[in-house]
Amino acid sequence: MTPRKLNVLIYTGTGSTVESVKHAIYSLRRLLSPNYAVIPITETVLLKEPWAPTCALLVFPGGADLGYCRVLNGEGNSIIAQYVRRGGAYMGFCAGGYYGCKRCEFEIGNKAMEVIGSRELAFFSGTCRGGAFKGFQYHSEGGARAVRVNVVKDAFRGSGLVPEVFTSYYNGGGVFVDALDGNSDVEVLASYAGDVDVDGGREKAALVYCKVGQGAAILTGPHPEFAAANLNPQNGVEGYEELIAALRTDDDSRTSFLKACLAKLGLEVNQETSSVPSLSRLHLSSISSSDVDDLLHTWEEIITKEDGEEYIKAEGDTFHLQKPETMWSVTGLKEALTSDDSPDQKPSDASSQGIIDYSTVVKRIVTHETAWPEAKATPYFNHNAFYSSLQEYRRSEPEAEEWGDFLMYGEVVTSTNTLLEKNFKLLSKLPSGFTLTATTQVAGRGRGSNVWVSPAGSLIMSTVINHPAHFASSRPIVFIQYLAAIAIVQAIKGYDRGYDELPVKLKWPNDIYARDPRQPSSSPPSYVKIGGILSNCSYSSGSYQIVLGIGLNTTNGRPTTSLDALLPSHLAPFRTEKLTAGILVRLEALYKAFVRRGFTRDMEGAYYDHWLHGRQIVNLEAEGGVKARIVGITRDWGMLRAEELGSGDRPTGKIWALQSDENSFDFFRGLVKRKI
Repeated sequence: MTPRKLNVLIYTGTGSTVESVKHAIYSLRRLLSPNYAVIPITETVLLKEPWAPTCALLVFPGGADLGYCRVLNGEGNSIIAQYVRRGGAYMGFCAGGYYGCKRCEFEIGNKAMEVIGSRELAFFSGTCRGGAFKGFQYHSEGGARAVRVNVVKDAFRGSGLVPEVFTSYYNGGGVFVDALDGNSDVEVLASYAGDVDVDGGREKAALVYCKVGQGAAILTGPHPEFAAANLNPQNGVEGYEELIAALRTDDDSRTSFLKACLAKLGLEVNQETSSVPSLSRLHLSSISSSDVDDLLHTWEEIITKEDGEEYIKAEGDTFHLQKPETMWSVTGLKEALTSDDSPDQKPSDASSQGIIDYSTVVKRIVTHETAWPEAKATPYFNHNAFYSSLQEYRRSEPEAEEWGDFLMYGEVVTSTNTLLEKNFKLLSKLPSGFTLTATTQVAGRGRGSNVWVSPAGSLIMSTVINHPAHFASSRPIVFIQYLAAIAIVQAIKGYDRGYDELPVKLKWPNDIYARDPRQPSSSPPSYVKIGGILSNCSYSSGSYQIVLGIGLNTTNGRPTTSLDALLPSHLAPFRTEKLTAGILVRLEALYKAFVRRGFTRDMEGAYYDHWLHGRQIVNLEAEGGVKARIVGITRDWGMLRAEELGSGDRPTGKIWALQSDENSFDFFRGLVKRKI
């Protein structure tokens, strides 16, 4: 099965600068969400991981291209070039543009900064010469300027509307010399409007499109990804305020041009330009409302009072505790105005929004001690439906008695996992089964450093599990992710009558897959990811505190598919509240059985019933490509169990236990093994 290309990878390794990376991530997430996951990567990923099959676009930001050369010349550039030639897409901003040319000439005659030499990628077969304008200084805004760029509109036929001219941030980029000389594989996308300070040839090409085998590259001199909203005043730089003002005035044109560039590379662009929603209040409730007061009493030692208001100042965030009847107090109104996150506030213009430091935003928790939140307070989550479903599912699971009793819900949060895991002062006071759920995440967590906006239509939840330390050896924590995977699939198939045949599977160790409904039923089954599990662990007072995060595409079909898309027409769509309750009930029952008896053969069998890997053959790279067949997971530490194969794929008698190296792209590359 050919994997879908859903990742946009931004290089953040040696040679890149923090500011350039931030601007690239910010702009591309706004324009490509929710169709793609925009992920930062390093040279290690490019060299060691199988990133190419799922990569829709590889981006090299601004910085210093000699750093790129130092770590990627040879093998790295060969991998990148092969990816593009085989149908991939490359976008190089400024230094990334120099890097994609056959020859780089920078600041010739300036011995302190002069760079001259060939480059291996050579997507553009000529020379990139710079700086196009004088004054560049490393690690400084001293040479920055706002430049006017003329767009070659004929180059964008079929790629959307483009302006005739736009204003772009510039700081040290080059000009692509004689771009059209005898090269039918190159198109000039835009040219500098004014005179440049180097010999730039006839076109003064500021951006070029290069056809490379079956793929393509766009290389830029200026920075069309830089948004005025993310530029800070520079008191020591004359004219910088005017630079920001010029960029802000023309931001719509810049954005339209960048969209057209992405579309020309074959990406599906969000024409609405996603704005990052403001954070909402968090609503704390319980199946028995009076229990909220009891929970708050256990928080007393971590609560501080200021001007009559209660706060929890934890390690990562500050939480302001409010009651429904006082949440519109003077203090509450002041916070709503200053932090820009009133639930009744209209979204601000997307172009005016910059990168937000969410750690500085006070998170407001409304404590519902007498009744569940009213529907108008949480229009996207019905608490009555959740607690009713919890009680209904518990009738068929006698061991499920507590998990989900305490629920905290926010319409828009940073990350359910981060709010719990990174605030240990609060986490240490939470009981097992305490669950935080949300409709939208603006900084969702994945494996490694992956962060993204999780749009509405996803089930997003994180549950606390306090696992006694004395169970660490006999009931290893690693199995909890397997219990969660089983619980998710069983909750989906047990959602109601008729849902048991939905084609949902498990990919080791913690991903949820579904048969792609877009594939003809006559074709071999093709599966796509619709969810995942993220487990983080800390230790406190004799217990391991696990924050178990779960994300599922329920009604939102981007970027792959959704649970609703799997349903035949006679079945009702999934309700997030009911499915969340079902997962919690199944997870609690499985966990309690696990604590009593360990990871039993029944649990192991339930896991195998739904996984994708029965009898799958893999190559053990660390053993020189030795073939092995997956036969299960080990029941001691939950590793992947495989039998070595010899000639004719016959077992040799050797059995291996495999664990992942936390590869972000493919768990079946880079497997670490031990013989058993």
